[in-house]
Amino acid sequence: MTFGTLATSSLTPQASAANGPAAAVLAGPGVEDEGADCAVPAPGTPPTETKLPDPFRRMDGTRVSTVSDWRCRRAEIREQAERSVYGQKPARPASVTGTVSSTSITVNVTDQGKSSSFSAKVELPSGQGPFPAVVVLGGLGADTATLKASGAAIINFDPYTVGKEGTARNAKQGAFYSVYGSGSSTGLLMAWSWGVSRIIDVIEQSGGSLLTADATGVTGCSRFGKGALVAGAFDQRIDLTMPIESGSGGAPAFRGIPGESGAQPLSSAYSEQPWLGDAFAPFTGNPAALPVDTHEIIGMVAPRGLFLMENPHVDWLAARSGSVAALGGAEVYKALGAGADISYWSDVQDGTHCAARAEWKAPLQQSVRKYLLNTGSAPGVFRVSPLKSGDLSAWRTWQTPVLTSTGGGPGDGDGDDGGPDEGGGTPACSAAYRTANSWSGGYQGEVSVRNDGTAPLNGWTVALPLPPGQTLGSLWNGVHTGTSGTVTVRNAAWAGAVAPGATSTFGFTATGASGSAPSGLTCTAS
Repeated sequence: MTFGTLATSSLTPQASAANGPAAAVLAGPGVEDEGADCAVPAPGTPPTETKLPDPFRRMDGTRVSTVSDWRCRRAEIREQAERSVYGQKPARPASVTGTVSSTSITVNVTDQGKSSSFSAKVELPSGQGPFPAVVVLGGLGADTATLKASGAAIINFDPYTVGKEGTARNAKQGAFYSVYGSGSSTGLLMAWSWGVSRIIDVIEQSGGSLLTADATGVTGCSRFGKGALVAGAFDQRIDLTMPIESGSGGAPAFRGIPGESGAQPLSSAYSEQPWLGDAFAPFTGNPAALPVDTHEIIGMVAPRGLFLMENPHVDWLAARSGSVAALGGAEVYKALGAGADISYWSDVQDGTHCAARAEWKAPLQQSVRKYLLNTGSAPGVFRVSPLKSGDLSAWRTWQTPVLTSTGGGPGDGDGDDGGPDEGGGTPACSAAYRTANSWSGGYQGEVSVRNDGTAPLNGWTVALPLPPGQTLGSLWNGVHTGTSGTVTVRNAAWAGAVAPGATSTFGFTATGASGSAPSGLTCTAS
């Protein structure tokens, strides 16, 4: 199956005041890239890393310790991704003009003495505007009927008008390359991202009488899912990013793909179309040499809304590596105090590529309400299919820091392992359960492990009694023994160090009647 050639005409790492991190601050209105003023060191030669790079470690080797530190760390990731994966996204053009109507958007760009134009179709929902809008790449993304029924306008954007497929790398075509040159080393995914940004520019200039300038989403499936992820990562004005079944070159971890049976090889994704930047060529056979990986691209979206949807039934789509990247990116969300703002769902029944799935309808509706209409709460759900369930613990050696508003705390940029300082006192812990989500025949739970003692925890073990008839499905941030009755869960390597008064969490899914919740949890400190 060559799904890469499709063409058309937690885990729920919730974070709160109890969990320690300060809530991250969104970029201001109209800010495409809030870290544009950050000084990023020359790249040099990054060390070879077979596991996922530490997203919290700066290029100089120190680790971020505050929420405000993330702004310039994100800028480092952005530039590393441009240099090695996607190619450069130019700064906002000298001139962007256009029109917004109830049926279309026109975009006119002039930069560096060259000009180009393109357009997109608009479909309005029922009701009285102005409306938030979701840009749908290639007309293929999240279920547009659900999006419109939820109150969002649809902008059908043909990415090929700004970056055409079927061209040689030295003869690229489309509005982007008309301005920046047919021999540009920037790949199509970044060109499509640029097109989405220019559409948002025009919406901002329109005055907001029809489409609101401060509530925009983006979605796409397959190759357009790759483009949707890049668009959301590289434009901080996008409030909700919804990539679907994006496959190799999209969400799945580059380092995981070579070891995932049946996944589209990186060399194939690079050569099939000029989606990725020219600079990615030397990494197709050696992703361990990449300075970044896709969990960090996912982290670039934080703390904005993100709903990743994957298909575990098609090996080509690399959903196992996708779950690894999502779990890794969720750690960035967690550190920023935005753990509920990332959702992931691969546990679907229908294997048809890019199908509209009933399982995704409710979290789609909830996402639109939360991030585009500013009502309701975040979905905050991780449903990882057991068919393609990745293990983040096998892919990282770093711990997730508690980012504060003023500095200090575990993992505070001193280059150590991110654990708390040693000290005297007595270790003690307790475990509290909550139901994060439920559905017919199962549910998702989360357990918070709190250090109730006066000394740092170096590890913990929780006894988790499952009610009769329930069976453990998947579990993250911990290692379990048993799947029914009283399940024993000990900390994953990165989750055992807990400072006094702080918490660590693990999540799980279980099948069986969800009416009864686990109770009587106990925690043993070590």
